[in-house]
Amino acid sequence: MNTIHAINGPVVRVADTKDFSMLEMVYVGNRRLIGEVIGVSSDCTTIQVYENTAGLKIGEPVVPSGAPVCAALGPGIISNIFDGIERPLRDMTKLSGAFVAEGSAIPSLDEQRQFDVTVTVKPGDKLSGGDIYCTCPETPLITHRCMIPPLMQGEVTWAAPDGKYRVNDVIIKLRLDSGEEKELTMVQRWGIKTPRPVKKRLPISRPLITGQRIIDTILPIAKGGTAAIPGGFGTGKTMTQHQLAKWCDADIIVYIGCGERGNEMTQVLEEFSELIDPKSNRPLTDRTVLIANTSNMPVAAREASIYTGITLAEYYRDMGYHIAIMADSTSRWAEALREISGRLEEMPAEEGFPAYLPSRLSEFYERAGYCETLNGSEGSVTIIGAVSPQGSDFSEPVTQNTKRFVRCFWALDKSLAYARHYPAIDWNNSYSEYIDDLTEYYNENCGTDFLKLRQEIAAILAEENKLMEIVKLIGADVLPDDQKLVIETARAVRVGFLQQNAYHKDDTYVPLEKQKLMMKAIVELYHHSLDAIKHGVPISEVIKLGFFDRVSKIKFEIPNDELSMFDNYFKELDEAFAAL
Repeated sequence: MNTIHAINGPVVRVADTKDFSMLEMVYVGNRRLIGEVIGVSSDCTTIQVYENTAGLKIGEPVVPSGAPVCAALGPGIISNIFDGIERPLRDMTKLSGAFVAEGSAIPSLDEQRQFDVTVTVKPGDKLSGGDIYCTCPETPLITHRCMIPPLMQGEVTWAAPDGKYRVNDVIIKLRLDSGEEKELTMVQRWGIKTPRPVKKRLPISRPLITGQRIIDTILPIAKGGTAAIPGGFGTGKTMTQHQLAKWCDADIIVYIGCGERGNEMTQVLEEFSELIDPKSNRPLTDRTVLIANTSNMPVAAREASIYTGITLAEYYRDMGYHIAIMADSTSRWAEALREISGRLEEMPAEEGFPAYLPSRLSEFYERAGYCETLNGSEGSVTIIGAVSPQGSDFSEPVTQNTKRFVRCFWALDKSLAYARHYPAIDWNNSYSEYIDDLTEYYNENCGTDFLKLRQEIAAILAEENKLMEIVKLIGADVLPDDQKLVIETARAVRVGFLQQNAYHKDDTYVPLEKQKLMMKAIVELYHHSLDAIKHGVPISEVIKLGFFDRVSKIKFEIPNDELSMFDNYFKELDEAFAAL
């Protein structure tokens, strides 16, 4: 029998054994804590334990499972709340109260709940990995499609009639090519560190529409893309992710609270259960999975929570859904890697992080993508990861390495957040590399002038950034009128376009068409004003017309469903400047 030889926090060693294989799941101690083999040598096996090891003693048994750490994939995932190793927290609360008990062997999916199953195959059908053999309504918004596991193929020898079934009931029997007969239920298991296979990866060409103007227009992200939201304490990372989770046009949201404060996760749970999904008028939880791994939970489980979340997302992607993952925050995950690396006595790299930090980050972000699935449908996984650099220092290793693997960087700025400018994304230090990929979509769906307007707005903001350097030195009074106009227009862009009010019914989510008209309102005002200045009208007279104040308030004054009101604005603008 294999027994514990040494314990160092979440790291446990077993001496003189060859019974364990790398990345195998094991049960540690008399309480059967869940662990994973992370090192194997001729004289010792190293295991990281995903639960609290307090009270564990030398000599307690360690039992191999013969399989890697897996996620249970089947109906009942959506609208559930899991911990980092996919144990349902609601069920655990009934067993052990508010705090998670160690060694709680609770099934991930509710084994007693019955689903209304429609079987879509018949005996004699030939099926291969990814083919759908039954469907059931998982929530009023999501239809669950049970698929043949990716590496399996064969002929159906028996199929159950349509009816009510539990997740572990046999739905079909499959004779594999090897001749073995396999019974398939509605649940399959998949190793969380192994990406699920797809038929092919497709080029990225559609934006993830969020209704947040600075993102959709200035710094867009594509479906199947990756983005990082770095920011110091209090800059609004979690708030920005909440807004994206509520409003983005993904079919399913996977929210991973990795090492965040418990009260923050409680807020997420309460908010999401009260929110009504604008597209369906159903609770948002009907298309959300929450993975809660708070800062007081075992450190090693933070690593597992990230992989569990991405595995659940890939499973629903394989059904043909578009998934958005909110990982909050990858810095806490990196800190867990650093702590375990220190206990393993590995050579530290920059700031004590392990040398393999970049490869772990790339493994995670590379699992995003827009794909053709094994059954021929299209699905995508979009990853939006928050980064929490200490002291807002973007030169620290997690931010710098994340920057290498994402194509969208939304840097949050402390001064914007403290000035109540939300989202507090600093347009000067942020970038998106998806504009070229999305050009065709914008031209087809928003008109060819959308990107021209965006370019003009971006140019005005860049010009203001240069002028502010001069203003800081010698003041704004010495600038010529055309440069004063740039500063005035940029203020209208910042206050009227980039700043958004999450509590205002017309401003919390803005459709692309209104975003375009708002940009057009600002750009036309700029061109009219510039024309007037060139004809000798002083800028003070231009400002007296009141259009700069109007354009700043237009987001509130014109409702999202009455965009024809912009015609009156443009008519008044033309008449006022013609009279001037």
